[in-house]
Amino acid sequence: MTTAYIGIGSNLGDKLNNCRKSIEMTGRIPDTSVTAQSVFYRTEPVGVEGQDWYVNGVISLSTGLSAQDLLKNLLDIEQIMGRERKKKWDSRTIDLDILLYGQEVIEEEDLTVPHPLMHLRRFVLEPMVQLAPDLIHPVLGKSMAGLLEDFREQGQDVIPLGEA
Repeated sequence: MTTAYIGIGSNLGDKLNNCRKSIEMTGRIPDTSVTAQSVFYRTEPVGVEGQDWYVNGVISLSTGLSAQDLLKNLLDIEQIMGRERKKKWDSRTIDLDILLYGQEVIEEEDLTVPHPLMHLRRFVLEPMVQLAPDLIHPVLGKSMAGLLEDFREQGQDVIPLGEA
């Protein structure tokens, strides 16, 4: 079994409920179980203007699936929940990203792990530190806590909602 970390986000509709529903659905993926969940955060959109704030969090999974099969299942959940992929960084009902898949480094056409932007996103680092502060990023060689400590980006407000 492999431990994978999945970033979760929503900024359309009932954002908190969308995140909760996606976690419930993720827990039903064959040969996969949710092992931990961060609190949810209200987060400022990054890289775009004029969008509503997000609800974000991270879960850890134990899975017997390959990274590609896990990705397929996550994309199926997004589709079932009504995600429409019109343009990059568009508003979405749900977004499920593989952040880490064990300590593997994967560079394929449709999948890059570790997620190439995770160390630049406070909305990923805050919940990652909550779940696994000492986990080492397999490319950057720093712990999640160290990446957050070094974080310097401005304009990325992350406000804990206080509930998982």
